[in-house]
Amino acid sequence: MRKILVTGGLGFIGSHTVVELQHEGYEVVIIDNLSNSSREVLKGITGITGKEPLFVELDLKDKQGVQDFFKTHNDVDGVIHFAASKAVGESVGNPLLYYENNLNTLVYVLQELNKLQAANFIFSSSCTVYGQADELPITENAPVKPAESPYGNTKQIGEEIIKDSCKVSPNLKAIALRYFNPIGAHESALIGELPIGVPLNLVPFITQTAVGLREQLSVFGDDYPTTDGTCVRDYIHVVDLAKAHVIALKRLLDGENATNFEVFNLGTGTGSTVLEAIKSFEKVSGEHLNYKIAPRREGDVVAAFADTEKANTELGWTSELTLDDAMRSAWKWEKKIRNK
Repeated sequence: MRKILVTGGLGFIGSHTVVELQHEGYEVVIIDNLSNSSREVLKGITGITGKEPLFVELDLKDKQGVQDFFKTHNDVDGVIHFAASKAVGESVGNPLLYYENNLNTLVYVLQELNKLQAANFIFSSSCTVYGQADELPITENAPVKPAESPYGNTKQIGEEIIKDSCKVSPNLKAIALRYFNPIGAHESALIGELPIGVPLNLVPFITQTAVGLREQLSVFGDDYPTTDGTCVRDYIHVVDLAKAHVIALKRLLDGENATNFEVFNLGTGTGSTVLEAIKSFEKVSGEHLNYKIAPRREGDVVAAFADTEKANTELGWTSELTLDDAMRSAWKWEKKIRNK
């Protein structure tokens, strides 16, 4: 059994990836500092897979703690690195927090991987690196634009740090996965998205409004040059996204990578407007959503959706679940956690 470290493994995407890794027979070790997650997620993972992964509570900003972890676990075959702060608005208000948390932690993990004979590294990146792309759909060759936020900048700088490390470290192989908009939950409703405080993403705000936790959903702008005037995004089911991480990791473990630093877009290849997302939720839930049109929000790009050809052909991965599937699972999860 190959041993895989998942940092931030109790978070939204991390927990779903742990499940898919365990389904494929990997031994998983999770590091999480519980700043944006909960120990309860371990129970959910165990309930789905029948096996509890090893959990180490550790803040990766603790350099000595990271060194001690790798002394104990020097037999790790691969690392999937999710651990990072991810709220765009918060990053604008507190940039130093984001640079410290998202970059120092990455450096500390890579320093330890450099000490291993062979290291395989999957980086959780983002389509925010493209900004408002010149052409749609967005390919991996699209120019990386100046970041709209410190959060986005940490993803760009993170990729550069990994790329520079790979140039001088022949033992290090890495893939950066640029996500579009992950949504949904596991079909079991044992794990899902757990935003702390007011959600910053669309779908948790939709489900919390529908369940009565929020009074009203704001749709920011209806005068964009799109089919219905609202922003277009590529909403990808979190389970599809999680499976892509396992496939990307296997590519590195099996030595099938073309170079020792690769980049892949992960999306569905289809753009949906905010209003289309709302209609999808209303259809699968049977709920009428209370929403209003609000002024545009600064920093929002008009449209972003992926060209997935590279991931489809080179990784052999394709998204399988629909927007309706994602909304149905997100609603099932929301009702479950409210009933608790």
